Amino acid sequence: MANEIELTIMQLITAAGDARSLAIQAIRTARAKNFEEADRLMIECDKKMVEAHQCQTGLIFAETNGSPVPISLLMIHAQDHVMNAMTVKDMAVEMIEMIRAAA
Repeated sequence: MANEIELTIMQLITAAGDARSLAIQAIRTARAKNFEEADRLMIECDKKMVEAHQCQTGLIFAETNGSPVPISLLMIHAQDHVMNAMTVKDMAVEMIEMIRAAA
């Protein structure tokens, strides 16, 4: 079970990290006035955020079904990645719209 949890946590970190990177790439792409590609990157970012949330949901369901998830440094790191990705994604949406409006 511990290996399963660690694998899920690593998937969570990876999905959230990918989402953050895609959002930043979308901002840079919008700055180059390539809004179609920026929009595509944000769609991919959304997909990665869904993956991250699915991992989180799996861990929550495990806990509510009597299999507590240990609070480890790895788990805290994963949650940091998720919150950071959510913030960067939200800011990317706003920044891309500002860049688009100024174009």
